[in-house]
Amino acid sequence: MKKTKKKKRTHVPLRLNMLFFVVFVLFSCLILRLGIVQIVHGQDYKREIARTEDVTVDTSVPRGKIYDRNHKLIVGNKPLNAITYTRSKTTSQEEMLNEARKLATLIKKDSPDDLKSITVRDRKDYWIMLNPDKAKAKITDAEWKKLKDGKLSDSDIYQMQLDRITDKEINSFSKQQLAVLAIYREMSSGYALSPQIIKNKSVTPKEFAVVNENLSSLPGVDTTTDWERYNVFKTDTGDAVLGSVLGNVSSSKEGLPKELVDYYLSRGYSRNDRVGKSYLEYQYEDVLQGQKEKVKNKTDKSGNVLESEVVSKGKRGDDLVLSIDIDLQQQVEKIIEKELAKNRPGHRFSDRAFVSVMDPNTGDLLTMAGKQYVTDPKTGKTVLADYALGNMTTSYSPGSVVKAATVLTGYQTGVIHPGEVQVDQPLQFAGTKVKKSWTPYPMGPISDLTALKRSSNVYMMLIAMKIGGQYHYVPNGPLSIDKLDAIKKLRYNFNQFGLGVKTGIDLPGESSGFGGGIPKESGNVLDFAFGQYDTYTPLQLVQYISTIANGGYRIQPHIVKEIREPSDKSDELGPIIDEIKPNVLNTLSMKTSWIDHVKKGLWEVVNEQGGTAHGYIDSKYKVAAKTGTAQGLYDGPKANEYWKKNELPPMTWNLTFVGYAPYDHPEVAISVVVPWAYEGIQKDPHINLEIANQVFKAYFDLKEKRSKEGLDQSDSTQKVENANDAKITNKDMLKNSGSAY
Repeated sequence: MKKTKKKKRTHVPLRLNMLFFVVFVLFSCLILRLGIVQIVHGQDYKREIARTEDVTVDTSVPRGKIYDRNHKLIVGNKPLNAITYTRSKTTSQEEMLNEARKLATLIKKDSPDDLKSITVRDRKDYWIMLNPDKAKAKITDAEWKKLKDGKLSDSDIYQMQLDRITDKEINSFSKQQLAVLAIYREMSSGYALSPQIIKNKSVTPKEFAVVNENLSSLPGVDTTTDWERYNVFKTDTGDAVLGSVLGNVSSSKEGLPKELVDYYLSRGYSRNDRVGKSYLEYQYEDVLQGQKEKVKNKTDKSGNVLESEVVSKGKRGDDLVLSIDIDLQQQVEKIIEKELAKNRPGHRFSDRAFVSVMDPNTGDLLTMAGKQYVTDPKTGKTVLADYALGNMTTSYSPGSVVKAATVLTGYQTGVIHPGEVQVDQPLQFAGTKVKKSWTPYPMGPISDLTALKRSSNVYMMLIAMKIGGQYHYVPNGPLSIDKLDAIKKLRYNFNQFGLGVKTGIDLPGESSGFGGGIPKESGNVLDFAFGQYDTYTPLQLVQYISTIANGGYRIQPHIVKEIREPSDKSDELGPIIDEIKPNVLNTLSMKTSWIDHVKKGLWEVVNEQGGTAHGYIDSKYKVAAKTGTAQGLYDGPKANEYWKKNELPPMTWNLTFVGYAPYDHPEVAISVVVPWAYEGIQKDPHINLEIANQVFKAYFDLKEKRSKEGLDQSDSTQKVENANDAKITNKDMLKNSGSAY
């Protein structure tokens, strides 16, 4: 029987079949998913890959210029070559440091100012970057373990490294390394995509050219033109004329003032923007700042800039035309310097003087000059510095210059009438010292005009007594007045002239003077009547005399006259945007005949024998005025030396002057204040009158000179006289104006 061989069957295990099935399913899912990605979402992913981001960056523009009333440039912008750096969003510290090293070989960045700006923290951060292994070694194994266990954070570790860097280590850098650090800190201090100034001062033509040649190997570095604020007019000591009033602008390093960062950021400023820090530059920041150029940068998702587009072009700030006459300002400053220097020997406390000059019809401040002797912190020498701000920020007892206000208050309250005669005699009240006028002998029966001309203190005290309810003086009798009611009425009326209240000048930081509060003694009310109690600023005094000069209108003084659009031509001004017109703060509720009557007394002060300014002020200027001398304890900067020794400071005298001219058609008013001009029984140096006479002379000489040369406000300089320069007029207020300005 033949045997048949059995055929072997191939058996595929069940598990292997299952595996093949799973693989098949997975591949099917993968193919399905790829189909969805490719067909359904393909375009979305393509757009994501090509996605860009638009980032708008603002670029700084020069500030507006500042001109005087005759269009002479006072403050301008000096162009500067500058080297900038713009980092992308993905730039690393190491990349910036490499760029800084390259740039340090091309430019100098190791001046004392550059190195001074490097902080201790900058040095420590830099040391860690240069010495990572040494920095790591400053952390113990136990501390690294705490970091790993989550008990310490990376910032904790970094702070520990900073704290453990020694003084020797942070002072171990070479000059070249410090130059690199100076550049690096500038690079890292700005925002991404925002140009940061690396150097804009003392950039040499060679540096500028070399950097330009190497821009292709310096990613982010560029060359451009920057600007720097500068003052045209300087004093002999190098200070800016009117510098304290003009104020300062922050540098790009300073950027926004710390106390105003949030305010400026909310208004679209960048942290490194330059802004006005004080006074005029600060007050008119909105006008002077201009409109920044806006550049839109397109970046890919990695932060690399693909292209840039200018969205809106920048525009330089608008220009200010001041009411200040810079020629007159300079002359007045020299007058103050000369007279202070003459008066200083033998008068140890005479360290300052102030002059305000104003058009009484418009409020235009033609001059605001002040000088003060100070100690130079660098040399230790005594120098004469600008203190123009003192006209509005400091106040002093004015003395008899306020007597015109006292007489007019007497009329207003009905206690005296124009022409009334009162007896000037020593006033002795029970239990008090004698109060009398400054003359060695009583003046006897005098009218109100004679009281102004000869400056009778007693006449003014009798007015105050009557306002307080006491109409008759009884020798050795009581002073029985309602002091609260009297001082209230006197202050209210003085306020109407601008005495004891802010003038409203368009500058920040104005003082309202110092009111003595409620008088402790009834005699203080009498002192108030002749300027020996409250204190006023020199600016308040010129507003006060202007109110009388123009017939009873208290005009707000202003230092800015016009705001103009910037012009592309350097010798022309742009059209007027805004013109500051006269602003009447209040009108005296007094009869015009009363004011005119008092004006006669002020005329007699200068132009009649016996007047306190007669012989000191040249009669050809037709000045009406009032002089003042106020006695009081010295309260200047050296007073602390006496208080520390429990000693009273010496008694000193303030010398003051207010006046206007011509008396029949007022066009200029001035105030002069010389605090602590002399002391004790020294002879009156009359420095207030010397200064006043020379100021009037300077004004009218300048007016005559310009008239002969055919110059007026509109054509006194170059071509900036374009037709938009209009004279401020107001027929109701300016009917007596004969101003050359």
